[in-house]
Amino acid sequence: MIAFVAGHGMRRMSGYVSEEVPTVLFEEENPDGWKDFVELAKAAGAPFVTMSEVVLEKDDIAALIERIRDQVYPDDDAPEIDDAERLVRHVGKIGYLQLGFAHQGVMFLFEVATDWYDSFQDLLDTVTDLGGIVVEDRDTDE
Repeated sequence: MIAFVAGHGMRRMSGYVSEEVPTVLFEEENPDGWKDFVELAKAAGAPFVTMSEVVLEKDDIAALIERIRDQVYPDDDAPEIDDAERLVRHVGKIGYLQLGFAHQGVMFLFEVATDWYDSFQDLLDTVTDLGGIVVEDRDTDE
């Protein structure tokens, strides 16, 4: 991918484009759609493309499993724990990639994520949402 970008006479800048920036998402179902995106960037006269990737780390899974166990205690057989443990086979792999280029004040973005990374994010969102729930236990004897 880096060689493909360089082969089009552009540079690569490591950087993530956040949601606060005006963006247009490139919609492409083709697995090689990123190539079309780079060619579009070149046609727009972009001198560089931004590139951000997320690699799944062992510590990410360990932290996720710990948070799940905290949420489902005392049920150590919760299916979410098994789902998180299955993600171990993807450690060291890229799960999410974002490419971008600026044109006329707007960032054009290409984003792609693997199915397993989407599952990781779903599990993370679930434990984050559950962590915000507070159950009050008030005595009514006053």
